[in-house]
Amino acid sequence: MGVPAFFRWLSRKYPSIIVNCVEEKAKECNGIKAPIDTSKPNPNEVEFDNLYLDMNGIIHPCTHPEDKPAPKNEDEMMVAIFEYIDRIFNIVRPRRLLYMAIDGVAPRAKMNQQRSRRFRASKEGMEAAEEKQKIRQEILAKGGILPPEEVKERFDSNCITPGTEFMDNLAKCLRYYIADRLNSDPGWKNLTVILSDASAPGEGEHKIMDYIRRQRAQPNHDPNTHHCLCGADADLIMLGLATHEPNFTIIREEFKPNKPKPCALCNQMGHEVKDCQGLPREKQGKHDQFADSLPFAEQEFIFIRLCVLREYLERELTMASLPFTFDFERSVDDWVFMCFFVGNDFLPHLPSLEIREGAIDRLVNIYKNVVHKTGGYLTESGFVNLQRVQMIMLAVGEVEDSIFKKRKDDDDNFKRRQKEKRKRMKRDQPSFIPGGQFSPQALGNRSSPQAISNPRQAAFEMRMHDRQNSTTSSSPNTSLTSDGSPSLAGGIKRKAEDSDSEPEPEDNIRLWETGWKQRYYKNKFDVDASDEKFRRKVVQSYVEGLCWVLRYYYQGCASWNWYYPFHYAPFASDFEGIADMPSDFEKGSKPFKPLEQLMGVFPAASGNFLPPTWRKLMTDPESSIIDFYPEDFAIDLNGKKYAWQGVALLPFVDERRLRAALEEVYPDLTPEESRRNSLGGDVLFVGKHHPLCDFIVEQYKTKNTEPVDMPPELCHGIQGKLTLNENAVLPDQTVESPVPMLRDLAQNSAVSISFKDPQFDEDFVFKAIVLPGAKKPAPVLKPGDWEKTNNDGRPWRPQLGFNRDRKPVHLDQSAFRTLGHTMPRERGMPGMYANAVPLGTYGSPYTRPLLSGQQQIPKLLSNLRPQESWRGPTPLFQQTPQRTAGAAPLLAWNRMLQSQNQYQPSQYQGLGGPMSYPQRPEDRMDRGRQAYGPGRPYPLPPPSGRYSWN
Repeated sequence: MGVPAFFRWLSRKYPSIIVNCVEEKAKECNGIKAPIDTSKPNPNEVEFDNLYLDMNGIIHPCTHPEDKPAPKNEDEMMVAIFEYIDRIFNIVRPRRLLYMAIDGVAPRAKMNQQRSRRFRASKEGMEAAEEKQKIRQEILAKGGILPPEEVKERFDSNCITPGTEFMDNLAKCLRYYIADRLNSDPGWKNLTVILSDASAPGEGEHKIMDYIRRQRAQPNHDPNTHHCLCGADADLIMLGLATHEPNFTIIREEFKPNKPKPCALCNQMGHEVKDCQGLPREKQGKHDQFADSLPFAEQEFIFIRLCVLREYLERELTMASLPFTFDFERSVDDWVFMCFFVGNDFLPHLPSLEIREGAIDRLVNIYKNVVHKTGGYLTESGFVNLQRVQMIMLAVGEVEDSIFKKRKDDDDNFKRRQKEKRKRMKRDQPSFIPGGQFSPQALGNRSSPQAISNPRQAAFEMRMHDRQNSTTSSSPNTSLTSDGSPSLAGGIKRKAEDSDSEPEPEDNIRLWETGWKQRYYKNKFDVDASDEKFRRKVVQSYVEGLCWVLRYYYQGCASWNWYYPFHYAPFASDFEGIADMPSDFEKGSKPFKPLEQLMGVFPAASGNFLPPTWRKLMTDPESSIIDFYPEDFAIDLNGKKYAWQGVALLPFVDERRLRAALEEVYPDLTPEESRRNSLGGDVLFVGKHHPLCDFIVEQYKTKNTEPVDMPPELCHGIQGKLTLNENAVLPDQTVESPVPMLRDLAQNSAVSISFKDPQFDEDFVFKAIVLPGAKKPAPVLKPGDWEKTNNDGRPWRPQLGFNRDRKPVHLDQSAFRTLGHTMPRERGMPGMYANAVPLGTYGSPYTRPLLSGQQQIPKLLSNLRPQESWRGPTPLFQQTPQRTAGAAPLLAWNRMLQSQNQYQPSQYQGLGGPMSYPQRPEDRMDRGRQAYGPGRPYPLPPPSGRYSWN
């Protein structure tokens, strides 16, 4: 979703919605990793029913990662995608459904944003390559040292678009992956898997929401289903709230900004390509080959609990003395609608509303003040009441002028503070910092310092380096040669950060000065602000967009052809008379075909993914649509500082002209290209142990070509139509591997069939309500949690996990000192505490005798919980009691029995009834497996931990 900093703002304002994921790691023995048994209860102490994967959020980081080396070829990319899905599955462990959704052909409103992204990526890639080559030649000409240039094919991420061979191959690989896991993984044993590949039209997250909406409208739907959606887009939070499901969780990677990246020229850390000098790398330590290697740390995952966010919103949006009955669900819909004004994928945000300036809080306050006059809510089940919206927008328009002036003041103050900070850092910077053996060490580093070797030589090098620095600093016009000696041949260009004033992009609008509206319309739209007819046209298009976006979120795509035909948004004060504007959309619109979308969103540089004659339309000067593919285009910073924040001024594609041009080249398509250009649907997979398996196999035996209703009693209440699939995965038939490094499935027992969601009339309205029978989750927040801080002035975080009865780990300073004296140093790095409880505290030979009256170490560690391993040390009652001369018993039997109480399962009110989730799964692993509890009709997991049930 196009809302910069939205998730950061949300997580800071509502901190308790974030829960860190507990992930069970695979144990390794003799270099071989043992597979994780995902059929066991979830280590996060919660059971999820359905897992939905927005696959494009997985495909991109696996094909061109930013924090590790990229895969060498397409096969490695596919394996990386498989491993990523395995990791998500291990964390979530769904029990009913796994839904994989890849972005298909998008609505026209989304295609404009896709077009802007792809043209911009192509332009930035070409400019970066040219700049890199130019700087490389300059450095080599001056005698600089650079590693040889690697000749490798650049991966064009634009191929991750429906209709390309890459996406077609990905669908084949995912079909193989699903069949393999259904055959071998016990966690997939009773799972229903639905794959919606790129041939099915619609964005991935909206295909998922459409599935949830249609299943909610069925009589067999379980209103207490616990959904988990994987994706990093901010609009997933809005979509989850729009479902009104009481149990909805989002899992995403934990965002860690400012990750270091090596220079693309010399592969050294600490500078960018534009600042590269081509200097040889200094040897650092004994293992110099690892000195500049990119530090790789596996990305952690977090849960976003929407039920907790609903608690926050209920507190914030509840209003007293209303002229109508307060309905929390309707107020949530209004909150989602107001978030659209600060940005989304289909409309530019209003100039006066910035998320970083607290725009959502401002809108909520205005909403609560104006709602008494509106007489009702702004929205209802995805439909907008424009008369009430007009009151909100005009109230925002009244303060627009003060918003712009405050923005200017804040910006000036920020620049002033940054300027003072640079001067202060420059003044306080030491003139010389020794390196090597005499380099300063950070406080608290307990690692033993390196032994000093040849101190005379080291001191001599330091003096020479200091003398060289002083000589260079005294002559600012000198430069260094390749051997490091000063040269008078050329001067050193003064860097921008050393200057007192940084160059600022020119701002012709000056929103903080009188006449800002006149300048805005003249500069952005090339019309006079007094042209009321044109301004009304812009406002009407924007209002249509607001209605279309809300309908898209709550009812599905209202029109595949609609789009906002301008690059900029109007002002809030222009929203006068919008109550009379029509907001209906044409019915019966159809999506583009995949290759047609490629022609609408690809630049000419990515034309190699298209058929030759289609590609020619993008480059031939005589082409009737050559104006759709400019080689260069302007980027309007629009008051921003960086180019990626600006607006790409690309011409909009005329659908009629595009289709007319494509009619001439359609006959040139090969049968394979025609197949990739057709629209497909979803495919459902089950294993041999699933109750639905025999029903599907029977359909293939009878060769029934008519769609049949899916029996909901055989598949957790899921309903839809089943149709025989041409390229189906069938039992006892080999599933060929599309990845050469992976084996074929010779003994396959899984089966697949085409699946279609339940269909409704075009005028059917999905009600945005909580379904009857849904149980409200136990509240997480307490009355005191609404305060900004507690008595100590620290932010309040009331609950850290899904289990509200879990006791958080806490050690005071004396306990940490005791740990530091007690733990053997051989157990980890010097000065670091291991994650497991030290064996020495449980009676190992390293333990010092405990004198009578001395405090027992285990008492200090009674609440210490391992973070990475769920199998703790051997329980005390299973160890042989050890006594040492002159020492008291390690732990009395009566105290031991009392300490076991904290390991007992705690009652957790589940979605379908009370369930007993053990608080310590490691104890259960030794005693045998347990059922999931009466709240879920799940069968017992298989008796063996390996992937076989025969």
